[in-house]
Amino acid sequence: MAKQILSGLPGALRGLTELPGRLPGMLQGGWSAPEAPQPPAPEGAQFLARSFEGEGGRLAYRLYIPARRGTGPMPLLVMLHGCTQSAEDFAAGTRMNQLAEEKGFLVAYPAQSGSANMQRCWNWFRPGDQQRDAGEPGLIAGMAREILREDGADPSRVYVAGLSAGGAAAAILATRYPDLFAAAGVHSGLGCGAARDLPSALSAMRQGAAGLPAPPAGAGARLVPTIVFHADGDSTVNPRNGDQIIEQLQRSLPVDWRMRVEEGRVPNGHAWRRTLYADGSGRHPLEQWLVHGGGHAWSGGSPDGSYTDPKGPDASREMLRFFLEHPKG
Repeated sequence: MAKQILSGLPGALRGLTELPGRLPGMLQGGWSAPEAPQPPAPEGAQFLARSFEGEGGRLAYRLYIPARRGTGPMPLLVMLHGCTQSAEDFAAGTRMNQLAEEKGFLVAYPAQSGSANMQRCWNWFRPGDQQRDAGEPGLIAGMAREILREDGADPSRVYVAGLSAGGAAAAILATRYPDLFAAAGVHSGLGCGAARDLPSALSAMRQGAAGLPAPPAGAGARLVPTIVFHADGDSTVNPRNGDQIIEQLQRSLPVDWRMRVEEGRVPNGHAWRRTLYADGSGRHPLEQWLVHGGGHAWSGGSPDGSYTDPKGPDASREMLRFFLEHPKG
């Protein structure tokens, strides 16, 4: 069945499988990003190479510990790279280490292995990697908990964000671990439950998911505040997916929620639209940025990393601002 579907797809989308291709996106494309140089770190800062061992296997990761440290526990941000990227590449492109130095927080960059996915994509489309305490979500959550124990991070301020396949994985983690993650950021990704196999993944990427499940309800359920970035010129992941993430999470808002829209333009760059969704208390647990004219790239990122668009609004800074506004209470 998959072969029949693939035969009618453009070459770039066929690259999502083990067939040759060049898609820098979501499953198993055949193009590799160039190795990024080690991001600079000031004296006293550390960019450590570590690994976590769990029931699901081994997960390598980099941990940035800033030289600027306060007296109390620091927030922890988990950053999930896209396909073909590395932890170092993603750190360079998002400039998140520099922001960590400025604001005083830890950043963990899990690194997908080539043995788990040929092009180092997170396997967001496989049912075994969409569940709590199983597969890749179990490994990433276990890594975060290990950092909480060993490095004294603040358990009320643990956040997760990602790009593309990493964005889809971040949406899964926020849904499955509302007790761990205070807030989430999804850049050019898809919602939790957008796909269950390769054909449905390809369809969701091209035109949006056929439908997203309702957020979990009942004991322990909680709306994880989420900020979404997507560009309307993204030809790898249809921007409809960003809308669907917001629509999925809106179901958890109270009936008296309100919406506010702001528009602007980066000097000599892209125009953007920012939509905020407020609950009855005036908080804004959902925020959506649509970048006009951008593509499948981290908005406002550095050209030192792959898949970045320096002409867009600064997604790293806006996500961090949103995260720090939403500690887990």
